[in-house]
Amino acid sequence: MNSAAHLAWPFFDESHRSFKDKLQTWTRQQFADLHGHDESREAIDRECVSLVKALGQGGWLKPAIAGQLYGGTANVIDTRTICILREELAWHHGLADFAFAMQGLGSGAISLKGTPEQQAEYLPRVAKGEALAAFALSEPDAGSDVAAMQCSAVDTAEGYRLNGFKTWISNGGIADFYVVFARTGEAPGARGISAFIVDASSPGLEIAERIDVVAPHPLAKLHFNNVLVPHAKRIGAAGEGFKVAMATLDVFRTSVAAASLGFARRALDESIAWAKQRKMFGQSLGDFQITQSKLAQMATLLDAATLLTYRAAWLRDQGQRITQEAAMAKMTATENAQQIIDMAVQMHGGMGVKKGCIVESLYREIRALRIYEGATEVQQLIIGRDLLK
Repeated sequence: MNSAAHLAWPFFDESHRSFKDKLQTWTRQQFADLHGHDESREAIDRECVSLVKALGQGGWLKPAIAGQLYGGTANVIDTRTICILREELAWHHGLADFAFAMQGLGSGAISLKGTPEQQAEYLPRVAKGEALAAFALSEPDAGSDVAAMQCSAVDTAEGYRLNGFKTWISNGGIADFYVVFARTGEAPGARGISAFIVDASSPGLEIAERIDVVAPHPLAKLHFNNVLVPHAKRIGAAGEGFKVAMATLDVFRTSVAAASLGFARRALDESIAWAKQRKMFGQSLGDFQITQSKLAQMATLLDAATLLTYRAAWLRDQGQRITQEAAMAKMTATENAQQIIDMAVQMHGGMGVKKGCIVESLYREIRALRIYEGATEVQQLIIGRDLLK
């Protein structure tokens, strides 16, 4: 059973518990068990677009938008609400979580740092699920090392001319617009980067490659070939793109931990049900002490990750800087979820690696979360450097 017991913890108030109840009612009505669905690229693209529309029609994209004037739930994004959403959606289906997360991450820079004109043009459509957003930061030689970015934006009288590549871009190929980070050269390293809104229809923007990964999500490599971006589409001041990117990631990095909780919680739920029904040597699998020990480890790992995740979310909602806490949450939740899901696969035996089995799908879903939005090793560096300040 998808537990909400942790919402009784003091990190939450009644509005969060009420939100969870409504969300859970909707997800149970909206989603059949989607694990094991058609995983062809075309089917995934269609399903992702459909999920964004369904989330928009249900009103569930609104919490990812800052500004009631532009379709958001509130003027400030509530991190705990974002985390509750991702945990619940991930419990049901990885692509549903992905669809929600990309709407928030892809439009986050506009919510946080965009002009009123930019917000009015893009955010209402994102909130309604009418426009798909994407966040284009990573490059072939600049993933964790953002300062190594090579994609350039040259300021001209008619606008900025963008040239270069972006890769591992979620929603690449199906997004309606991209928030793109490019080097404008105001200063060396990360201080010479600016952020731009680039419509997918912009001449010169090409999908260089569609990327297939272990858990099928829409991903692509983008090529910017002398793409003209009007000055009015720059987000924030010139040279402040790195700050824009980090402000966006600060909001949504903790939610990656929450998605991990959803995957892990589903794995534990499936394992408990399997332990009760699977018969071995004249008794149930759950009667063996080794099984009980594994379930205990899984539950403890899950609770530890849940505590760190919602501590970080709560602190941010109190207006505190959470660089260290968010890194701890992201690192612990993704690593613990990997362990939990691996134990679930092992407990299911042969069924655990059968294509279409829920825990097999979860095993593929969780792996990327230990890498994107800052790999575990990067989170360790962040925590260590923060401790040494």
